[in-house]
Amino acid sequence: MSNILFVFEGERTEKQISDNLTRYFVNENTVVQCAYCNNIYKLHKEISNDNDLDTFLLLKELPSNREVLSQFSSDDFAEIYMFFDYDGHDTSADDQKIKEALKFFNEETNSGKLYISYPMVEALKHITINNDFKDLKVEAKSNINYKYLVSTQAKKELIDFRHYTKDTWLMLIDLHLRKMNYITNGSYTLPLGIIPQNIIFSKQEEKYINIDSKVAILSSFPIFIFEYYGHEFIVNLLHDRE
Repeated sequence: MSNILFVFEGERTEKQISDNLTRYFVNENTVVQCAYCNNIYKLHKEISNDNDLDTFLLLKELPSNREVLSQFSSDDFAEIYMFFDYDGHDTSADDQKIKEALKFFNEETNSGKLYISYPMVEALKHITINNDFKDLKVEAKSNINYKYLVSTQAKKELIDFRHYTKDTWLMLIDLHLRKMNYITNGSYTLPLGIIPQNIIFSKQEEKYINIDSKVAILSSFPIFIFEYYGHEFIVNLLHDRE
């Protein structure tokens, strides 16, 4: 039972990120990827309403996952990590439901550990030439065509996830961890420890969503790496880069 299951909201973009990420972090031979092909609101509703349904079995029954998960059972996975978008403009979006989902999916060895990107997975590369990442935020409750926005604003070398190097990842991990700490603690510095996903969301609500219906740009993938390897390892890795 040494496999890790990555659960993505979509099939294409998240897979590109994961394929590249696992070249440098996490043993790619232990990672199995699958997609839910819908939002976190629907997944939480399906799982939480059926006491006999676990995350793996639900995912295995989806047409998009039958082939990739056919040879596995629930017992084959030690950990489940889930990567979804905030998607505040979705017709089913509800901030209370996000809180409930984060409370429900809070353990990787049980139903799964949920990580949220604000506003979407493309937040990972939303680093502009203006070096304004600390204060970068976008409208959260209406459809702003975020994918296109990022394609026009992000640094060119970050556009294609498939071409990231380890140095690219270290740079992105550094920036997103500082942003996470800024959102939660008001300091644009590397965090002193792990910050739970529900705390990040509560601070997004308090400082952004409830103020002007915006979210601070933040990707879940660097935060996952930070938690997976631990504070000391990642901070030392980033310091060695300097």
